[in-house]
Amino acid sequence: MSKTKILYVEDEMFLGKIVKESLESRGFEVVMESDGADVLQTFKRINPEVCVLDVMLPNKDGFTLAGEIREVDQKVPIIFLTAKTQTDDLVKGFSTGANDYIRKPFSMEELIVRIDNAMRYRRNDRPISGNPDEVKLGKFQFHLTRQTLMAGREEKKLSFRESELLKLLYENRDKIIDRKDILTLLWGNDSFFNSRNLDVYITKLRGYLKDDDSLAIITIKGIGYRFIIA
Repeated sequence: MSKTKILYVEDEMFLGKIVKESLESRGFEVVMESDGADVLQTFKRINPEVCVLDVMLPNKDGFTLAGEIREVDQKVPIIFLTAKTQTDDLVKGFSTGANDYIRKPFSMEELIVRIDNAMRYRRNDRPISGNPDEVKLGKFQFHLTRQTLMAGREEKKLSFRESELLKLLYENRDKIIDRKDILTLLWGNDSFFNSRNLDVYITKLRGYLKDDDSLAIITIKGIGYRFIIA
């Protein structure tokens, strides 16, 4: 059975060595980088299955790197490592397409659970059963695999998380979908931080769809959302 390959980016060398060796002892294959300037080249060379990125790095920070990685691969899971004081900035970071975050200091058990969850979520990523790969949303064409939203000749490339959220709303169209269920399915838990990120993504999707009055993401206060296609 092949090992899960992880790109681990950390500039604290002592911590990095401990985490790398601990992951390897649990059966993972780990390639470590410490300088943000080298990460994208390494990513392209090794094609990892998971990226674990420290936020604060020399030359390029984790947010910048996540954006660059998403230009190459829309689906590889990205997990941020962040100091508590950086947590508020992660709302911005999630717009680059990151999947999860862990506050320092963290336990190896927590990191491994987050990696396993990210891998499980990626394995379960597939087109909606019984539906075509491309679906019509009002005047838009939503391509599930390419993660694009098209209106005429204008194409909007969605981030991985935007695409997954829109796919979930479409799958449950005209139904009320519980906010907690969305958070559990797409983020793994309904923490306050993840809840804030869901708010950001709902706002972004509404912005993308605003030119078509037949589409609406309705907030059901205290419960969740209802995606309406008139």
